[in-house]
Amino acid sequence: MEQHPSTQHSPRAEKWIFDRGHQLYLWFAATFAVMLVLTNIVGTKLFYFHAGPLSDLLNDGQPLTLTAGILTYPATFWLTDIVSEIWGRRRADMMVYLGFAMSFLMLIIVQVAIALEPSPYWSLSAKGFPDGAAMQVAMGAFFANPRILLFASMTAYLVAQLFDVRLYHFWRRLTEGRHLWLRNNGSTLVSQLVDTIIVNGIFLRWGLHMEWGPIGKVILAVYVCKAVMALCDTPFIYLGVALVSRFLGLERKGISKSAPLA
Repeated sequence: MEQHPSTQHSPRAEKWIFDRGHQLYLWFAATFAVMLVLTNIVGTKLFYFHAGPLSDLLNDGQPLTLTAGILTYPATFWLTDIVSEIWGRRRADMMVYLGFAMSFLMLIIVQVAIALEPSPYWSLSAKGFPDGAAMQVAMGAFFANPRILLFASMTAYLVAQLFDVRLYHFWRRLTEGRHLWLRNNGSTLVSQLVDTIIVNGIFLRWGLHMEWGPIGKVILAVYVCKAVMALCDTPFIYLGVALVSRFLGLERKGISKSAPLA
């Protein structure tokens, strides 16, 4: 633990900081894992996004085709950056591995659930699924791609997230802890590009059997949207770090700003 040399605080105050810090870290880790699992579930859906001038630039004026995972996955990079800033690289890496394990656990449970024999009482007639057999087909169709998606996303995820954490701390060392905006965007923009290419290349080609031309357009559109979102979240990384630091009383208690709970 790094401290300002001129600042003294009692062991009780230090214990309060770290106990509360551990509890808050659990909230961040749980939120991260949930966001990642949701990404692997909703990410199978492709949707049209009417992006105005961006559609003109990227797709000849036609709506952009994006994966629904864009709703949740960018938030995981925001979470890892805050954890890196407050708790350091080890805790950020631990959170990445936790998300990987929870995604794998989700895949196993989903496959077991699909294998269970459906009851005839399981129906949704108002939505066009009159019996358990129809519901089973619908469920099987919805979760058919997650196996491919999960393989793609878990491969991309480990590479991109661990890359993001290491780039973040590279920029931290290079700038000697200054310019939070640089390490936030410098790590996220590069790691998001790596992730987008890997996950969409595998899922769209071998999961949905799309041609490389449309795949390239989807990758470009998804990455540009992710990049815009990453740049727009810069004020929120400052806000998040400030709120966490204030909640834990890090500056008031005399704890260094450089990954104070590492």
